[in-house]
Amino acid sequence: MIIIESQILDEFVEKHADCRKAVQNWINKVEDAEWKSHTDLKMDFPSADYVKNGRYVFNIRGNKYRLIVVVVFVAGQLIVRFIGTHAEYDKINVESV
Repeated sequence: MIIIESQILDEFVEKHADCRKAVQNWINKVEDAEWKSHTDLKMDFPSADYVKNGRYVFNIRGNKYRLIVVVVFVAGQLIVRFIGTHAEYDKINVESV
């Protein structure tokens, strides 16, 4: 998969160095993936949740952080929309971020 808007991850990791390894592991796994469907994604990330409007929520670093992406299976793309702490996550509208 091609990750779009990855600078969001880079900026977050600069502020939260404790998740650098977890984010890099997630990136490596996603870039190696060739998901064609929801089922394919769930095979690699069983705890990922589909919310709405193509958005998925991933737990990062033992669920300490939340990552929201839009997955476009047909194009083989994943667009990063948000990464943050649970407190930050609770303040946003997951379906429209």
